[in-house]
Amino acid sequence: MGGYHRGERAVQERAGFARRAGQARGAIGNTVPDVAVAFLAQQPHLVAGATDERGRIWATQLTGEPGFLTVPGPHTLRIGALPPPEDPLAPLLTGAGSGSGSGPVPVGLIGIEPATRRRMRMNGRAVREGDGLRVELDQVISNCPKYIQKRDHHRPAASTPLPRKAVDSAELSPAQQRTLRAADTFFVATASDRGDADASHRGGNPGFVQVLSPRLLRWPDYAGNAMFLTLGNLELNPAAGLFVPGWETGTSLHLTGSARTVWDEEEAARTPGAQRLVEFAITAVREVASASPLRWSAPAYSRFNPPTAASRPVRAITVAAP
Repeated sequence: MGGYHRGERAVQERAGFARRAGQARGAIGNTVPDVAVAFLAQQPHLVAGATDERGRIWATQLTGEPGFLTVPGPHTLRIGALPPPEDPLAPLLTGAGSGSGSGPVPVGLIGIEPATRRRMRMNGRAVREGDGLRVELDQVISNCPKYIQKRDHHRPAASTPLPRKAVDSAELSPAQQRTLRAADTFFVATASDRGDADASHRGGNPGFVQVLSPRLLRWPDYAGNAMFLTLGNLELNPAAGLFVPGWETGTSLHLTGSARTVWDEEEAARTPGAQRLVEFAITAVREVASASPLRWSAPAYSRFNPPTAASRPVRAITVAAP
């Protein structure tokens, strides 16, 4: 488990939150508390992030009936599901820990319950186990409920499911750009320079994700828990992956590329609530139709969401592609 790595400490210092981050470190453990065991048992989905065989980081969603997430031991999570074949992480996770010398796969996980605005992060090493994964946990992290939009989930009435279909591209289509401009939630996966993975939630009012071009996004970094686990990873390793859920359709939008923190105070001041900005250069896009069987209600936006300024002009700061 240990403490913060050097990237996290560097960002904490630069942001002026080193002391607060030290106090928050108590929220990081390596065992799953009883209350979290019960929480996980109720969830129909889990977000995961990992680095594929080509060094690209992706984030995705695993789904199942409540009970598909179990905790057989205090340091172990059992996930009773695998990603579908069309998923960008399917080859990696279905073969985790098997084959010629392949070992456990570092994964970042986040369980989130929009209906109650609860979430928890878990980072560890996954191996294939039957029809699912066994994850030996290195970190279990308590997170606050800020910026989570309240939603309830359901499964559509029984009918012939639509076929899953994956479409790949090197940049965002006009429709995908509209999806991102309207998004109130996405998930971001990162990894340290040692390959340890992490997955995190980002939320805000529609418009908080700015589409600067078909290959460049920007979003505000709002006040959080002062740990800077995501930005700390980016300090050491710019690779990142985004997952944007299609709450109403079950479509999954996956982006991979590189990201960096923009510390320009004047530029951040143009975006309400932003303490700093993150820019993300896209290198690959995969959209999977009918990826999830879950459907969700319209959101009740978090009272913590700052107002957005999507109509204000922004100046692009170029991020070099990896």
